Amino acid sequence: MRDKVRIHATAEVAESAQIGEGTSIWHQCQIRPDAQIGRNCIFGKGVYVDFGVKIGDNVKVQNYVSIYHGVEIEDGVFIGPHVCFTNDNLPRAINPDGTLKSADDWVLGRILIRRGAALGANSTILPKVVIGEWAMVGSGSVVSKDVPAYGLVYGNPARLHGFVCPCGQRLEAAGQDAETVHAHCSKCGAQIEIPLQTWRQAK
Repeated sequence: MRDKVRIHATAEVAESAQIGEGTSIWHQCQIRPDAQIGRNCIFGKGVYVDFGVKIGDNVKVQNYVSIYHGVEIEDGVFIGPHVCFTNDNLPRAINPDGTLKSADDWVLGRILIRRGAALGANSTILPKVVIGEWAMVGSGSVVSKDVPAYGLVYGNPARLHGFVCPCGQRLEAAGQDAETVHAHCSKCGAQIEIPLQTWRQAK
């Protein structure tokens, strides 16, 4: 498969990393062992992908993104420059007795980014977070809680401020019933169902 992958001469890609056909890995990237990367992805300059990370097809990762162990990214996700995925809610360099922490001295906090989501530049995703399909995270946000499908969040901490269409336009309520808001996109005309309880959480 490597003959159908574009890997820049300055990139470091572990032999055991799985890279899908059509993927481009650019200047000074590091892809660690057992990472799984799908087809037709683009990794900009200086991207770091930790061991065991799973990334789907058609994912765009811009410059200097850090994707640490425990992260799974589904198909079609956009990750803006300098986004950082964390994996430890209680980070320390040493134990209380002063000894250096080992690989067994902490609890991994996993992150899941669902299909089509977009993460703005310089956003930070904290451990144990799921970001829903087609959700959008504003630049500079710190995401500490789950984001619903189509949710628009921003701020520190990030809060839900509305909902967006897969085309990126804000959704507007066009009607509702007892359990669902029938949302409409004025740009592309899409009709999307959002649970009423979730819709009401937006600030």
